[in-house]
Amino acid sequence: MIYIIILFFCNVLLGSSGFKGFWRSTVMQRNIILTTSLILIGYALTVSSKPLEASQYLQWVNGPSHDAGFFPIAVWLQNPAKARQYKAAGFNTYVGLWKGPTEKQLAELKKAGMKVICHQNEVALKHVDDPTIIGWMHGDEPDNAQSLGSGKGYGPPIPPKSIIGDYRKIRSAEPTRPVLLNLGQGVAWDGWHGRGVRTNHPEDYPEYVKGCDIASFDIYPVAHPKPQVSGRLWYVPKGVERLVKWTRGDKVVWNCIECTRIQNPTNKATPHQVRCEVWMSIIHGSMGLIYFVHEWEPRFNESALLSDPQMLSAVTAINRRILDLAPVLNSPAVKDGVTISSDNKEVPVAVMIKKYKRATYLFTVGMRNGRTNATFTVPGLAGENNVEVLGENRTLPARNGVFKDTFKAWDVHLYRIKQSNAD
Repeated sequence: MIYIIILFFCNVLLGSSGFKGFWRSTVMQRNIILTTSLILIGYALTVSSKPLEASQYLQWVNGPSHDAGFFPIAVWLQNPAKARQYKAAGFNTYVGLWKGPTEKQLAELKKAGMKVICHQNEVALKHVDDPTIIGWMHGDEPDNAQSLGSGKGYGPPIPPKSIIGDYRKIRSAEPTRPVLLNLGQGVAWDGWHGRGVRTNHPEDYPEYVKGCDIASFDIYPVAHPKPQVSGRLWYVPKGVERLVKWTRGDKVVWNCIECTRIQNPTNKATPHQVRCEVWMSIIHGSMGLIYFVHEWEPRFNESALLSDPQMLSAVTAINRRILDLAPVLNSPAVKDGVTISSDNKEVPVAVMIKKYKRATYLFTVGMRNGRTNATFTVPGLAGENNVEVLGENRTLPARNGVFKDTFKAWDVHLYRIKQSNAD
């Protein structure tokens, strides 16, 4: 490579005499050629060493971090004055700003070291060089029936064609950041009547996702008032899988996570269920999380998560575990890298497998509210190995890549297997 680069500059500076001309050139010419070549070699090595696992954001110069250790953990529509509290809980991104962004909101977020995805208003466009802004908010739930005003009822959803058109306008005004579109629960639940005239029309969604760079959605099974969804946590990964399918894997997929009562006076996800929803999402293809932390029952509380010590502690632990594992999570998944058998056919176990720095990682979750014993078989792991269960202070024996574990209701287990001869 060095020869090719030097030859190129010899031809540029010295003409067709090429590499031989290098030795006939003046000292100044040789210094220029060598210095420039070394700079380009260093740049080439830097580019070639950029991790493939961070490639989903590389196309946006001012978008989310290109660092392989970055995993977006966001909070929805919060006051920037509370950014330091969210930062301490492992959050790194705000999504949406109430009637903003304003100069004050951006200043507060910058001071706290918090990134934001916000609407592209006049203030935002004055801050195109501000690294605090990492993306543009397209809209929220355009796929739902739209209000016609107070007391006037609801009209149809915003047509996908309009979303695509507005997306192009946002990109045209400022193309160095991705555009995030958050869709409603119809992504996962076809029967969601909140779509009005477009209820039971999932064919709309492959069109909607053409109007964004990051596709997200929200559904909150534990706090959900309808029996068709209530308590069925698997609706969360179902929606993630659908977005991955509808975007053909060409766009980044995020999703929202519940952690409060929202509008349900009685039902709220437990910390165990929140952890389950989080890892269900990641295992099925989500590359970013947006926590919904508002609550209307028993009273309105914009930042109910911060008022719930038990849930805040649990969410902080979940977030920190994700951030610790971010380089692994951002690395390519191993296709057909494991087989699973579940003793209880009513409780399937989902898995995502990664290989990183000579270790094999299995991220697993029980997909139903039941108990089962699962057997994992990882090809290529020979001999006796110890399987570390991350965060649980225990290990499991594995022989020739086979090990077993028990899953209680909504259990998540994260495994790491270190092996000197791992692929």
